[in-house]
Amino acid sequence: MILNKPGKLSKAEWAQVQHHPETGYRLLGSSSEYYNIAEYVLAHHERWDGTGYPKGLKGEAIHVKARIIALVDAYDAMTCERSYRNALSEEEAFIEIRKNSGTQFDPEITKIFVEKVLGKRWESF
Repeated sequence: MILNKPGKLSKAEWAQVQHHPETGYRLLGSSSEYYNIAEYVLAHHERWDGTGYPKGLKGEAIHVKARIIALVDAYDAMTCERSYRNALSEEEAFIEIRKNSGTQFDPEITKIFVEKVLGKRWESF
């Protein structure tokens, strides 16, 4: 499986990984129970600054629920062990999330996540 591959992904492997939002969209869209969240899964790798995928959406054009999923998914990816890198500590993940607020992540959602979920003061960094 590509996600468990040690080392860097090839261009072909990276292209395959970038299709997972569309795969999730199709799977969820075919289910009467989950079709209502399919659009959020499709957009969960869009970035606040418009450089994400698959559609290159920017800012408020990304549904708020997709922006929340993007942040939570990124935090989970950062703090979980991967075959190609060690997990970040909560503090390291906080710094990374803070650094990407306004580019990768919605700055308002990021502030709420940091304060309410991580229990940190936004102004303290």
